[in-house]
Amino acid sequence: MASVVIVGTQWGDEGKGKIVDLLTADADVIVRFQGGNNAGHTIVFDQKKFILHLIPSGIFHPEKKCLIGNGVVVDPEVLLGEIDNLERQGISVRPGHLYISERAHLIMPYHKAIDHGREAKKGKTKIGTTGRGIGPCYEDKIARRGIKVGDLLDDKLFRDKLAEILEEKNFYITQYLGGEALSFDEIYDAYRRMGERLAPYVTNVSLELEKARQARAKILFEGAQGTQLDIDHGTYPFVTSSNTVAGGACHGAGVGPTTIDFVLGICKAYTTRVGGGPFPTELFDEIGQYMREKGGEYGSTTGRPRRCGWLDGVVLKEAVRLNGLSALAITKLDVLTGLDPLKVCVAYELDGTRVETIPGSIRAVERLKPIYEELPGWQEDISGVTRFEDLPENCRAYLAYIEKLAGVPVEIVSVGPARHQTIVLKNPFASL
Repeated sequence: MASVVIVGTQWGDEGKGKIVDLLTADADVIVRFQGGNNAGHTIVFDQKKFILHLIPSGIFHPEKKCLIGNGVVVDPEVLLGEIDNLERQGISVRPGHLYISERAHLIMPYHKAIDHGREAKKGKTKIGTTGRGIGPCYEDKIARRGIKVGDLLDDKLFRDKLAEILEEKNFYITQYLGGEALSFDEIYDAYRRMGERLAPYVTNVSLELEKARQARAKILFEGAQGTQLDIDHGTYPFVTSSNTVAGGACHGAGVGPTTIDFVLGICKAYTTRVGGGPFPTELFDEIGQYMREKGGEYGSTTGRPRRCGWLDGVVLKEAVRLNGLSALAITKLDVLTGLDPLKVCVAYELDGTRVETIPGSIRAVERLKPIYEELPGWQEDISGVTRFEDLPENCRAYLAYIEKLAGVPVEIVSVGPARHQTIVLKNPFASL
């Protein structure tokens, strides 16, 4: 029995999907514990590229059990579309292979209308959300007026909840945001039909996980986004609406903290960010463009170009502390090939003073200037390297530098998008 949590150490898009897919071979149960379809994992399976938004990456392995936890907010239309798309491509997504928590909250049409309306109203001060209703859904959850997946199985309860809240939402949408009122009948009919399709997938995920633990199963918890997008610990308000750190696995799936054995942090060899918000190491020159093009840095969910910059060691050390990381997986190392020298941010300058942590004030974060250390780069193509010792000397030195900076070992190195383009120094499940 072993439980491993995978989290992003930066602003998301670190390549978690590939690492989850890789480790799924050793897991019995794969759990998604937070976020919504604003996240996207790109998986290369059987020489095909798949983009998953809600379904855990283990879905490509028919013998595995995939769970969507209570901490996830679910757009049922997106989820069913994802199921249908996978089925069309020969990937079975049957009940029993996939389960959804009855306690997960539903994204409703008014959540998306509010999300779009607010961003439009903010103009230049907008946060840069994906417009998928994630934040407004989490708002209703915390305000105790949300609608849960399990509510779809009780027609009267769902009808009563929808009637009560839609009146308020329509007033807000029309009177404050200047939008169009939404139809009760259209929403009710659509969600009732989707509820009928989803019913066989609905269960108590916490109990499923307890059964798995009792059977001594290996459990993999799959996080979305990254540490600096955490609602409490990220660069607020330019964050997501859930807890993206490792502790979120406990309340987002319904397990106790003592059940977690290992936390693997996924760290891109450089840094990227999508949407608004401060980004101290962002590059606006040809090097940033080089990283974007060579790394294919375009959002798997939105298609938006990602902002690129040098590795931020301060952000990495924050992730080590906030998540209690056991080890690191370094991804997209191959993208740095040809760049010389390489730079790593080790501290910031804030109004003439050196600081080594991220300030709590967003205005202070916006004024940070990176302090870099330089390392020699390498020219050799590493995309076909399968053994750590065969990596160029400067490449190995860069990884050793990251290890020393972070204070935790690098145990997985990705040198390309395919599963076989991965050097596994130590498998988290094998070490437990």
